[in-house]
Amino acid sequence: MLDCVRMKILLASIIIVGLLAFTACNSPRPVSPGRTVELFNGKDLTGWTHVLAEPNLPREAVWSVRDGLLVCKGTPLGVLKTERAFTNFRLIVEYRWAPGTKPGNNGILTRINGPARPLPRCIEVQLQHGNAGDVLGLQGMQLASGQPRYFEVMNHAVAGDIRGVRKTSDAERPGGEWNRVEVLAQGGTYSVWMNGTPINEAVGAEVRSGQIGLQSEGGEIHFRRVTLTPLAN
Repeated sequence: MLDCVRMKILLASIIIVGLLAFTACNSPRPVSPGRTVELFNGKDLTGWTHVLAEPNLPREAVWSVRDGLLVCKGTPLGVLKTERAFTNFRLIVEYRWAPGTKPGNNGILTRINGPARPLPRCIEVQLQHGNAGDVLGLQGMQLASGQPRYFEVMNHAVAGDIRGVRKTSDAERPGGEWNRVEVLAQGGTYSVWMNGTPINEAVGAEVRSGQIGLQSEGGEIHFRRVTLTPLAN
């Protein structure tokens, strides 16, 4: 009887060790602070997952890679997000609205957390044409009130409680031309540059680890670079 119990304990231990090893091998490996990573490799969507408002629609119907570009059709509403999570970082995104089309709406979502949904709880750096560079807290994500250019939209039908800080100036290029957005998230402060021009600083942002995401929200948009450098917490 004693030998049988020992054998069961040994087998259980082997199974647990095997499961832990499997989990470790299949979990995204953390990125060391200061080491820059290309979140989009220019070939495929390795390292990304997604949520769509139409869950039965395949990812390829909305996001695809074409000629080295990450192409988003813009409908239906959804988010393409990294498997890895980040708290403090420097993020560079290069994008353009599809040439020959009317510029639309999109956004860079950061510190994504909470339940999976097409428009998740996060801090967004707005890419909507005309408002590119605004910083928004969606689904109740915190930004400090009282700061310059602060605004609120409560109980939005899709985005929940919105707290935002508007950009100081418009540095976005015309539709069809490439734009470079740089986002520095350090603690509770978000700083944004558009095409080399500083256009926003928002303070009191909620500090937590979360994924990086690119929206599908309206209008075909192309990305050619999504580069992130983690910073020490």
